[in-house]
Amino acid sequence: MRTLLLLGAALLTLGTAPAPAAGPEPLPARMASTGGGSQLITAEAAGTGSTSGTLTWWDRRDGRWVKAGSAPARFGARGLAEGGKRRQGTKTTPTGLYRLPYAFGIQPAPEGTSYRYARVTRRSWWCQDGDSRAYNRWVEGLPRDCRAAEAEHLVSYTRQYAYGLVIGFNYDRPVRGRGAGIFLHVDGRGATAGCVSVPAKAMRAVLAWADPARRPHIAVGTRSGPTAITRY
Repeated sequence: MRTLLLLGAALLTLGTAPAPAAGPEPLPARMASTGGGSQLITAEAAGTGSTSGTLTWWDRRDGRWVKAGSAPARFGARGLAEGGKRRQGTKTTPTGLYRLPYAFGIQPAPEGTSYRYARVTRRSWWCQDGDSRAYNRWVEGLPRDCRAAEAEHLVSYTRQYAYGLVIGFNYDRPVRGRGAGIFLHVDGRGATAGCVSVPAKAMRAVLAWADPARRPHIAVGTRSGPTAITRY
């Protein structure tokens, strides 16, 4: 009888043991919006003064977000700034949620790339001249109204623009003076002028993973505060 009582008590204890605590939800599940697609890139920094952080790319599978890969990321030399308030020339990376219009690079597209991929030539420029009709656009041959001093000659950045993705910041309806030429590209020697950069290996992996049919977006932000990535 004593043995039966002890066994019953043990079973009762096991039956009432608390369930193990669930882990935190993945970052995309905590965001206000992910752009409506089934792929997402997050670029998260500790705070607005940070020049480094983490880039993670995610897949939505069976109703859940799953990490597909991650890499160390670099941001603007002066940190991050709210995208809607950012000013051109401040060397800050704009926070927010953005689409990714197309890929580009000096090097051939990595194997498996399904994004439209524009090859950089000696005539390729990105116009950043606020007085130009080509403001915040790729142009082949510099237009007369776009000053060379206010444009990037893409082929000159052999390391950074080996591979890249255009970030749709201030792209669809450009606001003059807010900023132009914001990309996800390969690391240079240090912090960026406002872009997000990652090691070349990670950039190739992102291009091979990204599927335009799945409508990937990029969310850029901080861990907390007004520019927290979860607000986007």
